[in-house]
Amino acid sequence: MKDKFLSDVQVVYDYLSEKKKEVNKLYQFLENNQFEKLEIIDAMAKQLGLSMSDDLRVALVGRLVSLRDDSFVQVLKKRELSDIEIISLVETAYKFVANFWNDYHNETIEFIQKENLLTPFYREIFKGVYNVGLSMTVWQSSWTAHIINGINKELLAKFGNDEKVMEYLEKNNLFDLGHDDLVADRSYSVLVKEDGEDTIGYKSEAYIKAFRKEVLGVVDALEEFSDTLIELEDEVYGQKWQYVKYIQSLITAFSEKRPDRLVHYWSEVDRAWMEITSPIQIGHPLEYYEDHYRKAVALEWDIRLSNPTYQSENQRAKKLKNMSNELYKAIDSEEKYKTTFDFCQKSLDKVQLYIGRPALFFGAEYNGLFSAQVVPNDEKISKELGKKIFAFSDEILQTQRAKPFLKLSTDIFGQEFLTQERNFLFKNSSDWHRVYDITTIGHEFGHILWCDETSESVMNKTGNFKNIEEFKATTGGLVSFFMDRNSDEVELERFVISDTIKRAVGLIGWMEVDEVQPYYCEGLIHLSGLFECGVLSFNKEKEELLIDKSENAIKTLKDWYISTYSSLANHYLTKQDATLWLHQFAKKETNYFLPNNENLKSFVTYYFDKYKTMGTQIDFSDTKENYL
Repeated sequence: MKDKFLSDVQVVYDYLSEKKKEVNKLYQFLENNQFEKLEIIDAMAKQLGLSMSDDLRVALVGRLVSLRDDSFVQVLKKRELSDIEIISLVETAYKFVANFWNDYHNETIEFIQKENLLTPFYREIFKGVYNVGLSMTVWQSSWTAHIINGINKELLAKFGNDEKVMEYLEKNNLFDLGHDDLVADRSYSVLVKEDGEDTIGYKSEAYIKAFRKEVLGVVDALEEFSDTLIELEDEVYGQKWQYVKYIQSLITAFSEKRPDRLVHYWSEVDRAWMEITSPIQIGHPLEYYEDHYRKAVALEWDIRLSNPTYQSENQRAKKLKNMSNELYKAIDSEEKYKTTFDFCQKSLDKVQLYIGRPALFFGAEYNGLFSAQVVPNDEKISKELGKKIFAFSDEILQTQRAKPFLKLSTDIFGQEFLTQERNFLFKNSSDWHRVYDITTIGHEFGHILWCDETSESVMNKTGNFKNIEEFKATTGGLVSFFMDRNSDEVELERFVISDTIKRAVGLIGWMEVDEVQPYYCEGLIHLSGLFECGVLSFNKEKEELLIDKSENAIKTLKDWYISTYSSLANHYLTKQDATLWLHQFAKKETNYFLPNNENLKSFVTYYFDKYKTMGTQIDFSDTKENYL
């Protein structure tokens, strides 16, 4: 029965791949100037009330297919629309995208039903997740309006900068309490204005109180989902009661009204979720990048489907463990922080790894899907039960190959660099997946190192913990690769370096997107090293980025990464404020972080100006036919 089930999972997996290929054809129509085939994009522009232009067309395809709205926002800014108009249009675009993908996911459900795939129990898992997802997606609009475009903008306007906002929130006890009545590192509540207050004054309210109608819609769908599963049996994995317990714990958590009990009840959600080990994994609200201040968890909801052909055993954890052992001995010879270090090592041992692709997704994920993820964030649960790592390499490779070539890339990197990168992307799938394993799966394992239950809340007093955490994660993977005594991956070094360069530069484009500020800051720290070591430099007069991948330059860079990462690990072990470490590389100037290195700062401002003016222009001087 399990063989038949896994065969069905493979059929669904292949269906999702083919279905995504169809959506990705919108990029192909752009590249071939087949605008008559972009009726869906014309309809989107009409709903937005915007006149079509080349840059808008590219941005809308990116918004619909890749689920990112940064290019769309830049197009709107170029049209000199007000902030209020942009917020309104971004919300209208979200609803259009949500309707498109809701229909898309419904077709997946119908395919599974029609082909009689999986088992009745797992068919109901898909249907139940879909029905809950519709309610989550409705709620997302209210969540964004209240937190991101409401309270947070109000707080910043009132207090002037992030540090003062954080100081106000801490002074007035406006963070949720977590385990042992300590301040939590995230929230499942929102701030609302105190009744009758003329001046600014807030209180915390659980989601069920602040968004009563929307949350009740989610809870109703979850209750129906639970009732349906109770009537069925999981004949393949015997996990019926694990799923039921998980869904019922979600109902309890969403229904809790006391802000200082929320972290406790959501930890019970994570506890129940860690017991589910089938290839069909349900994702729930876990991450909290969007809310810069109180870290209110975003409304994620999805099914992640594992690829049956991929072996779950992975060497990455072992490589990071070896690296961290070696560094720890040098950093903490007196073993003052051994408890934290041991906590991380045990967490590495307990990781469940799932390689696959998103099957259904809703809510916040219509604003962007992750390429990989390590969860839960609740370190108390992780200490007991470990973590799950999800990686979506097939999805990422498919998307990268589908995206059009852009003039911006050619102007910045030059054709020689891009030709090498594109040959690798299109002609070397096997090694591409190995590099993804080092950089992306390595990143997720890297999150686990050097932290314990209180690290984030202690280090985030001034609001910058996430802005160094993403660099810590990626660099953990990189340093474990650079320090690896085994030669099984050494031939991948040039591809790993090139990928790091390309990604770091690309992250500059997210300068003005608050919810991904941690990745933008990560990019600035990588670039600081690349410029300091001479791998990159910027000729201001010629407006040219110079790339030096000579043996000496790369050796200097590897030494920089090991030294910088050791410094960061020490910063974590000693639980110093994150801003102190970040300020070695970048500081906030007006609204955005900029690097301390003057040559790098010139490049960052140059790149971002070009990104704003030509970030949606397609490059027709090179075509995919040259690589296929």
